[in-house]
Amino acid sequence: MNSCDFPPLNTLLDMPPDALAAVTHADPYPFYDKLAAKPGLHFDAGLGLWVAASAKTVKAVMRHPDCRVRPLSEPVPAAIAGGAAGRIFSALVRMNEDERHETPRLALQRALAYISPFQARRSADEIARRLWRDGDLSAWMLATPVSTVASMMGFPDEQLPQVVGWMEDFVACLSPLSSAQQIAQAHAAAQELLQQFAQMVQEATEAASGVPAESLLANVIAEAQAVGWNDSAALLANLAGLLSQTYEATAGLIGNSLVALVRQPEDERSEPEDAATLVHTVIRCDPPVQNTRRFVTHTCEVGGALLREGETILLLLAAASRDPAAECHEYGFGYGAHSCPGQIMASAIATGAMEMLMSGPMRSAEILQSLRWTYRQSLNVRIPVFTRA
Repeated sequence: MNSCDFPPLNTLLDMPPDALAAVTHADPYPFYDKLAAKPGLHFDAGLGLWVAASAKTVKAVMRHPDCRVRPLSEPVPAAIAGGAAGRIFSALVRMNEDERHETPRLALQRALAYISPFQARRSADEIARRLWRDGDLSAWMLATPVSTVASMMGFPDEQLPQVVGWMEDFVACLSPLSSAQQIAQAHAAAQELLQQFAQMVQEATEAASGVPAESLLANVIAEAQAVGWNDSAALLANLAGLLSQTYEATAGLIGNSLVALVRQPEDERSEPEDAATLVHTVIRCDPPVQNTRRFVTHTCEVGGALLREGETILLLLAAASRDPAAECHEYGFGYGAHSCPGQIMASAIATGAMEMLMSGPMRSAEILQSLRWTYRQSLNVRIPVFTRA
């Protein structure tokens, strides 16, 4: 599978009513393709958002200095400000600009570069096999990526289920759909994560004594020191951020890869050794992160539209990736200064997990064809929820 021409679904489906509903629609891609064919920005009055869908327009917005990842008036979502979850959010590299973004991002990039794709792939395969129990695909695909990264950070095996639980609680607060109870649980989980990482950083620092360490966490510490990133609170927050980004996005990549496998004709179905190609295609054609936002901080002109301070732009990454003018860029991992430094590792983890599925539990065509799925409620992340017929 080398293009975005997935085999058609068996049922005729209505188009999604808008770009946010598209995230959990069974087949949003005709809708996305139609939007991507429109040049420039257009305003969706129903959503109250400017929408960018073509590769050219998405790139223009992401490059523009007046289109930022957070509004100036609300650097942290009001619902979580003041608690531990808000403290993590406020320090995340991907939620900041300028110096608060550049130096930490360099440290994280360099630390992640020490992790070879082969190592991440092998670790994911091992943990995926260990976690496979009763065939609960949805729980398994959420637990596998975050357990893999936590293990590479240095968490002991017996603590991995606890880390997964913390992540489940923490990420639930990052959506506008979050309830008051979810936000309270997220603050508690965030506090546990910060305390755990503080202890691990102290232990790693005392043990390392200048000797190159083997864990991802120790790599981050070493690279932070090398680039002069001396904000200890931000370091702890971004260690938690590495896990939170893994939790949903990589789980969605695994799930969407399985959906793509099911939709392949049986006589053309990929084998385990083709898992990397399958995952790479899905990153472009059915990415887990379907959209992101940019907030206009000063009146400016982008994509042929006059934007005013305080307006919001919805960037349809899933549409831009499929745009024939995209030149094979995978916008689901961002673009430019805010591209995800963990793309290679996420791809490797998803590949290892898919190899495990394709060589064992999902080897049978009968089992694959028995799978049914809907999509987890979300405004930007596409994660299948599987059941068996």
